[in-house]
Amino acid sequence: MTHKASLVDERFPLVNCAQTVFSLYAEEIRLDEKTALKIASGFGGGMACAETCGAATGAYMVIGMKHGHSSSDPDAKAITKQKIQLFNEKFKGEHGSLICKELVGYDISIPEIAAEAKEAGVFESKCPLFIETACNIIDDHF
Repeated sequence: MTHKASLVDERFPLVNCAQTVFSLYAEEIRLDEKTALKIASGFGGGMACAETCGAATGAYMVIGMKHGHSSSDPDAKAITKQKIQLFNEKFKGEHGSLICKELVGYDISIPEIAAEAKEAGVFESKCPLFIETACNIIDDHF
């Protein structure tokens, strides 16, 4: 377990998966924690539609801040894309998917099903694993 992944339990489930990942790197990417939490706030729960996992989208933001492009230069865009694809490959290799509803086994975009997922404890039993994986991939490769 890396240093960042060891901090997951301190934040989650107080904030969503994207917020947890992105805020763990706030100091490193020169953002204050409150700003990082606000930026990532809309990405939890697979962007509120149980699609791309919040841990992954939080990682994308970290990767973008560390290695992203700020111009239309095609080579710079290609480097950013390559880094995101590497993250995706590593994450899917560990968990088989990037999709929230597939990872947790519930379509949490539907309120009644989200309540079932909460009752089943999936946010406490599964989501921290995805956050830890995202942090480990960032720490090991980015």
